[in-house]
Amino acid sequence: MNPPIDDRPHRMTMICELKKKESNNTGDLQKPIIKGMCEQLRNKKMGAKKLISVVLLMLFSFTGRAQSQSVTAPTFWDDPFNHPLLPLYAISFMIFVTVVLVIITAVYTLKILTLFIERSATERAEKLGVAYVKEMSWWERTWQKWNGSVPLNEEKNIDLGHDFDGIRELDNHLPPWWKLLFIACVVWGFGYLLVYHVFNAMPLSMDEYQNELTEAGDQAKKLLASQPAAVIDENALVYKKDDAVLAKGKAVFITSCVPCHRNDGGGNAIGPNLTDPYWIHGGEIKSIYVTIKNGVVEKGMPMWGKAMSLEDVKSVAFFVMSLQGSNPANAKAPQGNLFTPVEMKKSSDSTVLKLDSTRAQAMAK
Repeated sequence: MNPPIDDRPHRMTMICELKKKESNNTGDLQKPIIKGMCEQLRNKKMGAKKLISVVLLMLFSFTGRAQSQSVTAPTFWDDPFNHPLLPLYAISFMIFVTVVLVIITAVYTLKILTLFIERSATERAEKLGVAYVKEMSWWERTWQKWNGSVPLNEEKNIDLGHDFDGIRELDNHLPPWWKLLFIACVVWGFGYLLVYHVFNAMPLSMDEYQNELTEAGDQAKKLLASQPAAVIDENALVYKKDDAVLAKGKAVFITSCVPCHRNDGGGNAIGPNLTDPYWIHGGEIKSIYVTIKNGVVEKGMPMWGKAMSLEDVKSVAFFVMSLQGSNPANAKAPQGNLFTPVEMKKSSDSTVLKLDSTRAQAMAK
């Protein structure tokens, strides 16, 4: 009689093998699902990029057409509200703003979708007992390639075995972008040497400076030839109260003469008082004009005839002449000699002559 056979161990091993097969099959099924979701996300990104590029091309084409149509017409900023292309510009601006908002929304939407996909993939990997490894994006791959960086899990391959206080020495090389930049600088320097110092194809800095000076001199000569300077006869100057000339002279005086003579012409520690009858270099209109034009270098007064036009010098001289007798407050003490106008001299001489003739007649009687 055959003994009974216990088949429970055999059944248990079969059940374990079936569970392993089921787990392997589920893992194989989850991988293509995750890969399919990633491919869908990439397709969405490519579609968004294509849509954005098409909209930008349409926007630029509209703007270019508007510019080509408005070549002969007045510019938009001359009269923007009555410009015929105002609706087109407004629509273009609205399209641009809409495109920017769509881009921002698409970027944030893609970030949120990527986050959800990564979380779901991480949860599935945890359920399957597999470590989730995030796939590197094209930007991360490009960044790692051009920087020549080595991942942390591969640093053991470039470890030189030198360890000091927990700091390990790695055999890191210069990043590729730095090497390319160095090579480009060397090529540029070699080309610069050939162009500027060997073949003299282009001028050096000093030569460019001299050429610019020559060009500026030629332009100045042409300008002077087209606008000849006014000729003013110093000996024929006669002071006349012309409001236009005095207003122009006051403007120039405020711009150039106030630091030395004050705003009211009362003078300060540098320049003399221009409102009293005492003058250092003469009080006639001719003397004032010559003093302003030629300056007084030893006293610190520049030659305004080289810094401004002769008409401006004349206007300033007339304005200074008009300040006589204004008597501003806290004016500087008189300097120079008392100046008496020619008219007053003539009148005083005639009075003296009349007195002398009257006295002579009396003595004859």
